[in-house]
Amino acid sequence: MEARQKAEEIKKRLDTISVSGSAEGGKITVNANANKVVQSVSIDPAFLKDADKEELEELLVIAINKALEQADNVSQSEMAAMTKSMLGGLGNMF
Repeated sequence: MEARQKAEEIKKRLDTISVSGSAEGGKITVNANANKVVQSVSIDPAFLKDADKEELEELLVIAINKALEQADNVSQSEMAAMTKSMLGGLGNMF
């Protein structure tokens, strides 16, 4: 029961943490929350004017994957902290 409540608290906290990934020197930026939900995509208008479809798609994938990797790192850190706090008192048992 306590674990479920803690997990819900972490999920809510992860919703408020922003991460981003970019490609091509910031010409494409993807913002997401730490729950791996993409919030926005930004593409430099000058880059967009000259980019071809394949290049744009490839760079979007790179930026999205970087943002999701950041989200995963934050999520793992939060879960590790929760686990440590929940099990911290058990260290003296063994």
